[in-house]
Amino acid sequence: MLSPARFTILDDVVAFSTPPADTFDYLTDPRNRPAWQSSLRRIDDLHVISDRAGDVGTSWTDVTLVPGVSPRLEVTACEPHRLWREVGGWRSVDAVLTLRFDERADGGTDVHAEATLTVPVIGVPVLAVNRWPAAQAIRADLARAARIVADHGGR
Repeated sequence: MLSPARFTILDDVVAFSTPPADTFDYLTDPRNRPAWQSSLRRIDDLHVISDRAGDVGTSWTDVTLVPGVSPRLEVTACEPHRLWREVGGWRSVDAVLTLRFDERADGGTDVHAEATLTVPVIGVPVLAVNRWPAAQAIRADLARAARIVADHGGR
């Protein structure tokens, strides 16, 4: 059996003009995702096991624009205003998104985003071709989120 291949899709920093608390609260609440993530129609089956959506153990299904592609995601790390991680799976593909939040001197937030995909070896050529566009899409989505959270005062 061939081992799966793991790729870093994105390792970049996106600047938000909002403070870390507002930025963190907005980005880590799955209910906000369809507003800023271009690949989503909606989320379904949201399960919150603590006081706040986005805490460890929160899970949901992304209903994407691609028919039949609906990965299940779960929050695996949550350190308020500092670090957040989700792990998602769909068929034989696994994805991890890690967000780190650093306050800047001007009161804004640098969001360090790292996205990785693990795919079966047979999927490597497809991933290789789509790696750059996927990174561009994630950057654009985070930039959209930065505009939304700034326009709505962190809500």
